[in-house]
Amino acid sequence: MTDPATNVPADPPSSGLAARGGTCLVTGGAGFIGTAMSPGLLERFDRVVAIDNLHPQIHPSAERPTALAAGVELVVGDVTDPAAWDALLAGVRPDVVVHLAAETGTGQSLAEATRHAHVNVVGTTQLLDGLLRHDALPRRIVLSSSRAVYGEGAWRSDDTGELFYPGQRTSEVLARGQWDFPGARPVAMSAATTTPAPVSVYGATKLAQENVLTAWAHSVGVEPVVLRLQNVYGPGQSLINPYTGILSLFCRLAKAGQSIPLYEDGEVRRDFVLIDDVARALLAATTAPVPGRTPIDIGSGEDQTIARAAELIAAHYEAPAPHVTGQYRQGDVRHAWADVTVAARVLGWAPEFSLEEGVTRLATWIDAQRPG
Repeated sequence: MTDPATNVPADPPSSGLAARGGTCLVTGGAGFIGTAMSPGLLERFDRVVAIDNLHPQIHPSAERPTALAAGVELVVGDVTDPAAWDALLAGVRPDVVVHLAAETGTGQSLAEATRHAHVNVVGTTQLLDGLLRHDALPRRIVLSSSRAVYGEGAWRSDDTGELFYPGQRTSEVLARGQWDFPGARPVAMSAATTTPAPVSVYGATKLAQENVLTAWAHSVGVEPVVLRLQNVYGPGQSLINPYTGILSLFCRLAKAGQSIPLYEDGEVRRDFVLIDDVARALLAATTAPVPGRTPIDIGSGEDQTIARAAELIAAHYEAPAPHVTGQYRQGDVRHAWADVTVAARVLGWAPEFSLEEGVTRLATWIDAQRPG
């Protein structure tokens, strides 16, 4: 059956709203997204518990983030450690789990594949084993996944109009400066119509994470809700992690009066979605009607070139114009943006912030940070 409003396969009937109140457990809850969600979670749940290992790549002082809402109970622990789950679940019976804990660096995952697989896949299985071991099954688990599961996604032939999947761009193709796929145009990513085909280790681990969670959840009667996020940015983003946050990097360069370097030809397209919008989407997923088995795409709903984003940032800081370097990174896709119509239908959610508004919010926040 097809939903006539969106022309995508309809999900199974909803089983109703997940009740508000109770306990919410958030993995990676002291990170960028977890802290942004924390005030909203406290409004929805009687108790909110976050587990986070305070990794030095994100938390150099290993202290509780000031942005984490005061009412959230923070447990320092590693999601890959079964002993951490035994200690936590001895006193926590979650009604809803928001699973954010993950290694996220696309480039880093090539050199540290074991680390990414261990955290993203084994960390998930340890969570699931712990819940079952302690007879602590929640009503729902909300997974923060990634657009990286799609890889290059689908492109449409200019000649035939048919969709095809070009796959990963090879080293030889990139070395020649052949950035696009000749005679074709990319299309928006949608879980209902785009077949996942990751081209990075990170993306492969996130797809495995999705599959593990959904197979387990449907087997034990837990509702899995998978959100595939596009490029999340905004206030609160780590300013020391070199593997995430291209817009925060651009801001730091422009603020220092430098010209922002643009990889490839500067025409790489991305879907930059502000953290405020992402937090609202994830919060909606904790209590919205059950959306069925189709993952939900979360983005700004529009694609922007890297050059456009860099130009906005350079203009904000009155920095030199960005410049094209011709450099490239293995595992990067050429274009990526989301079709967010399903999110509107099943979550009642839509993005609110434009890239211009988001860049201003990010830059204003960065400018207010103390040096060092």
